[in-house]
Amino acid sequence: MKRLFSLLAIVAIIAVSNCSEIPENNDPILGAWIKTTNLENSTTDKSAQIEEEWIFNDVYLGRYQRYQNGKITFYTDYRWSVEQGIYSLEYNEEEMSDISFLLKEGGTPEVLELPSGSVFAIRK
Repeated sequence: MKRLFSLLAIVAIIAVSNCSEIPENNDPILGAWIKTTNLENSTTDKSAQIEEEWIFNDVYLGRYQRYQNGKITFYTDYRWSVEQGIYSLEYNEEEMSDISFLLKEGGTPEVLELPSGSVFAIRK
């Protein structure tokens, strides 16, 4: 009886583990997106380049990183979602505001666009 119970338990574990497959996410937003801004300081006559990077992964999570002159100055994680073609980011940091945007495909480079029509980021 113990052998039969053990065999049934093993079969049940194998059946359950084979049924729990993670669905594949092929969203076109996956990957890295950047926005570069050049700042000029009038008091020191020096300019600084600020680069922001969003990395979207397939489990609806991502990483935001900000660089100044090539050195990382800030980073945080975020959750992303898409509903009817509108993407939303929810940051883990309170200092970052949640944001919504659209993906404009077909152009070179591909662009993430704010509802106002301005560019949020471009594909890296």
